[in-house]
Amino acid sequence: MVQVCVNGGRGSGDGALVPLSPRAMAGSAAEAVAAGASDIHVHPKSPCGEDTLSPKAVAATLDEIRSRVAVPVGVTTGAWAEPDPAARVARVHAWTVLPDHASVNWHEPGAEDVAAALLERGVGVEAGIWSGTDGAERFAASPLGPRVLRVLAEVTDPDPRSAEDTARGLLAALGAAHGRPVLLHGEEGGAWPVLSLAARLGLATRIGLEDTLVLPDGRRAVSNAQLVTEALARYAAEAGSAEAGSDDPRS
Repeated sequence: MVQVCVNGGRGSGDGALVPLSPRAMAGSAAEAVAAGASDIHVHPKSPCGEDTLSPKAVAATLDEIRSRVAVPVGVTTGAWAEPDPAARVARVHAWTVLPDHASVNWHEPGAEDVAAALLERGVGVEAGIWSGTDGAERFAASPLGPRVLRVLAEVTDPDPRSAEDTARGLLAALGAAHGRPVLLHGEEGGAWPVLSLAARLGLATRIGLEDTLVLPDGRRAVSNAQLVTEALARYAAEAGSAEAGSDDPRS
């Protein structure tokens, strides 16, 4: 499974290609799905382009995207969009249109309460476990762990020279991950090396303008669809090269 991360926390300063309005997000998501993406992760935006969990923005974004595609659509619940944990939970309870899933960063204050609110409303939880945090340790001890939809193993190391090693360390820290599926991805300079590792390990992954603005050769990407096309080609090539051998992150 290759998920497209449509925009993330990026804004107008990152270039006109980053979709910020519901209509632009829907168009970009539809192109990415046509290119082969099978799941969508999106950050609803306020009128000024900031990430928001407001019911109005979430509903407008989901309705617009679902009018164009039939694959699952998820949103963020990142603390930067609503710093107060209680207010974040209240936002989830106030949503009038529900996403198929939502990411919850396990190292953030109030993560378990947000995850519990999502599960109560029937929304799948993607447990975001970031490298360089205590997220893996917290998740291992969480009673909600077995109930999440999947684990997002998020490698925050942007250095292409070390991102793969960081990814292996994160996977080792996750261990059995409560038996839940793992989606492995990187960001910025680490995006493509980590995607290649995910392919060799046979793990789900993601790509999109949230994670990187460039193609593997350093050229600026022109769309989410272009990133997805490149990711699928690279995934197929890396997975094929790994068929004859073993690439266990715990070895």
